Amino acid sequence: MPESGSGGGSEAGGDTRPIRVLLADDEHLIRGALAALLALEGDLTIVAEAASGPEALAMARAHEPDVAVLDLQMPGADGVKVATQLRDSLPSCRIMIVTSHARPGHLKRALAVGVRGFVPKTASAQQLAEIIRAVHRGVRYVDPELAADAISAGDSPLTAREAELLGLAADGAPVAEIAERASLTAGTVRNYLSAATAKLGAENRHTAARIARERGWL
Repeated sequence: MPESGSGGGSEAGGDTRPIRVLLADDEHLIRGALAALLALEGDLTIVAEAASGPEALAMARAHEPDVAVLDLQMPGADGVKVATQLRDSLPSCRIMIVTSHARPGHLKRALAVGVRGFVPKTASAQQLAEIIRAVHRGVRYVDPELAADAISAGDSPLTAREAELLGLAADGAPVAEIAERASLTAGTVRNYLSAATAKLGAENRHTAARIARERGWL
């Protein structure tokens, strides 16, 4: 756990203004409780809340928070996708992801797009406040257990295109539909899916999609 300051103000460059925080979580009860608890910290202020990926993007662009705390799984766009867009449109905003069901691949994708904090939802509000302060200072924080899982799992063997098409197949879409959505021929889609299935040692594309999703590679 990173060490926090006294709670009396931001430590970045001697700036004493409160750290402006965006909270994004589609579970309203959790988000509301967390907002209330973090608001008790004298050096943190909740400037916006969001219940979906698109809303998180809109709120971030409207309020320009110092730190965005994003749920990994949100309607419309997950936390990693939101982080990817904020990295380009609001580079001054530090981004954290909280999750109750992380997979090793999620962590690696998050770090690859510049996420500075990756935290389980089992963290207390006090712990989260400390991590927000650390991330705001420029420190990177990754939960040790999640980091160990990511290291032991290794990297995804899938190419970006294989992962994309396997993701489209994950919900049981037929090859013809996947081909239309990806603007490819059905034969090309079958080739990619066959390659992905073989790499994962799966019996069919549906099992391959399940394996890849469980490991956070989709």
